[in-house]
Amino acid sequence: MKLIIAIIQPGKLEAVKEALTKVEVFRLTVTDCQGFGRQKGQTDIYRGHEFSINLLRKVQLQIAVNEEFVAPTIDAIVEGGRSGESGEIGDGKIFVLPMDDCVRIRTGERGNEAI
Repeated sequence: MKLIIAIIQPGKLEAVKEALTKVEVFRLTVTDCQGFGRQKGQTDIYRGHEFSINLLRKVQLQIAVNEEFVAPTIDAIVEGGRSGESGEIGDGKIFVLPMDDCVRIRTGERGNEAI
């Protein structure tokens, strides 16, 4: 079992959800978050004054999958989250973490069956 955490652009959420549906990944958690990477924020002008916005709005997806769904899930996130053919700085990141256990609260099922 793996926990896949993906940080993507908010405008790409629907495209990522569609791509995940195509590979039969239907369960995910979505959280609004802020952060910056290589793009280091942006400069904006408000009422004639320039100011820096160093935390940009992002969306975080958390998806728990069994081993056979890891590669298709990553491919779907990349497909839906990438800007254009080659992508752009700020498109996001995907982290894959080992997951020791999963428990379905309703039934008490554990492990692969709980996902």
